[in-house]
Amino acid sequence: MTGPRLASGVWGVVATPFTNDLQVDERSLRRLVRHYADIGVTGLTVLGVFGEAAALDADERAAVLRAVVDEVDLPLTVGLTSLATAPGRQEATAVLAAAGDRVAAVMVQVNSPVVEIVVDHLDAISTSVDLPVVVQDYPVASGITIAIPALRMVVQTAARVAAVKAEAPPTPPAIAALSDLGVPVFGGLGGIGLLDELACGSAGAMTGFSYPEALLDCVAAHRSGGFPAARAVFAPWLPLVTFEQQARIALAIRKQCLVERGLIDHATVRPPAASLPDALRGPLRVQMAAAAQLRTGRPAV
Repeated sequence: MTGPRLASGVWGVVATPFTNDLQVDERSLRRLVRHYADIGVTGLTVLGVFGEAAALDADERAAVLRAVVDEVDLPLTVGLTSLATAPGRQEATAVLAAAGDRVAAVMVQVNSPVVEIVVDHLDAISTSVDLPVVVQDYPVASGITIAIPALRMVVQTAARVAAVKAEAPPTPPAIAALSDLGVPVFGGLGGIGLLDELACGSAGAMTGFSYPEALLDCVAAHRSGGFPAARAVFAPWLPLVTFEQQARIALAIRKQCLVERGLIDHATVRPPAASLPDALRGPLRVQMAAAAQLRTGRPAV
């Protein structure tokens, strides 16, 4: 287990905006990543599950990466969608061709409950592009469940692990079990477990949330004042966090929240992803008004 580690802090997970006719909306993408850079995130995670990478073809993935690299000067963690090694190596090669030395690591999902299979998969991809890997344990996306002792062994055995993204609930105990390995561990899942993850040794957050400023504030508060300070900062945001993290429609909700903020133009998701239910449009507006009040101190309208 050698090589560089990802810096701690908040890594913004970037949505891929689409136009109403389902084309990649590069103008919105550039505006979104510029906002992340302006508020001071540590880096960006591009082409992850929230970025709908599995719904993009190879040319679109390359175009997304080129737009991000052109717009902001931030290190990137880039997601790979395949659970099999050969296509995973092809994806990683394409990532390197599109983004070059801006890639801090490729994010690779756990593809088996068997330690040796996962390690061979990670090492083959890492070697093929001479890049470290972020090990993503996200069974909702991968369909794979790995035991925590096995995941520890993966992290200890794989050649170049830059970080772990722990997204198998409950995440705080998993983070606590991994945080002594010398590799940064980040939570995800929209920040829903962020407070407890930080208390259990998380290096920060690597997730999508429509107000990443709140993630930054929470992590900074934890560094300066520990759990009580982080709780005081983040507790007012939890209604929006939980609203955004609703099963099966979280992506559509978060994209509409980004639209309400003016960060992207359309909330379009590519099928088979579910669109925002009309019944939630009213509650969403109330949530966003309350969030705006938190940022400005002005009463919600």
